[in-house]
Amino acid sequence: MEEHSSAPTVELRSVSKSYGDHAALENFSLEVRRGEFLTLLGPSGSGKTTILRLVAGFEQPQSGQILIDGRDASGLPPYQRNVNTVFQHYALFPHLTVFENVAFGLEQRKTPRADLRRRVQSVLELVDLPGKEERYPNQLSGGEKQRVALARAVVLEPAVLLLDEPLGALDEKLRRQMQVELKRLHERLKITFIFVTHDQEEALVMSDRVAVLSRGRLEQIGQAEEIYERPRTRFVAEFMGVENFFEARLAGRENAAFRFETKSGLSLRASNAGGLTETSTATLAVRPEALRLVGRQTNPAASNQFEGEVVESHYEGGSERWVIHLATGERLVVRRVNAPETRSEGISRGSKVLVSWEPAQTLVFPH
Repeated sequence: MEEHSSAPTVELRSVSKSYGDHAALENFSLEVRRGEFLTLLGPSGSGKTTILRLVAGFEQPQSGQILIDGRDASGLPPYQRNVNTVFQHYALFPHLTVFENVAFGLEQRKTPRADLRRRVQSVLELVDLPGKEERYPNQLSGGEKQRVALARAVVLEPAVLLLDEPLGALDEKLRRQMQVELKRLHERLKITFIFVTHDQEEALVMSDRVAVLSRGRLEQIGQAEEIYERPRTRFVAEFMGVENFFEARLAGRENAAFRFETKSGLSLRASNAGGLTETSTATLAVRPEALRLVGRQTNPAASNQFEGEVVESHYEGGSERWVIHLATGERLVVRRVNAPETRSEGISRGSKVLVSWEPAQTLVFPH
């Protein structure tokens, strides 16, 4: 992980923005470190694109401040901000060649011709498009159009590059390829990227840090591993793929673990109870991939082990997924990556199984 300057390139201070009766952002604050790749992750309506539009200057906040390079940008028009935006649908000029599309912003700035040509050629090499200068957008593939849009944005050498779901229109194979290329481009340019997506895997693969948003609020911000392994709220856990949840109360301690009980009588163990006191209630959660299907009862006091029946079985190519009903009525989802040594022969609908996971894998969200 790269170290970035502590001085933020972009800072939102207590920003609020509403559209009619809908509050897109409410008293929202965020710092974006200089040179980092920050991803804004969340479902539709969480405020991701609103943040980009406010930073770009396409929208103005009702209250709060937006600082770019330490300068209050509130009220500044887009062309006076050292910021550029790449959109999902490229927004290329169809009547201009690749070279002319990339050069457009430089021409608006009255850049000398020799300098313009040098900068355009340099950035086209950066995005692997040399030799395509005279082609028009309708002669390009989706990936090539995306590269032209990126080149047009970075040729102006902005302090901040805003990317609004730029890979959303690409097919899966090309999308994965462009994720790698975009990350490589960021490492070469060393400028600040603010990237918007609703795709969790995309955020984890590409980002220095991920900011998870919900209904205009910042739920959690941190490195990808922290967001995935240690979600701080149920919303973040659910959005990052956790499917198994239990409502329970803290009943005591056993063997260095905290013991919780559900209303159905299920006894669950967690390594960390997050400062809860006895009889406190909490939501417990466990990832599908943290669950194991074990062949025999071992030490139920040392881990979470429950008998159940498989009610759904799904082959997903790279993984297998089972839905299991416990005798106490709870529903568990188990996922296992497919490999020769882990393939589960004979586990199908109707199979009786033993499900297990370690207390350290239990996430606890206090009420």
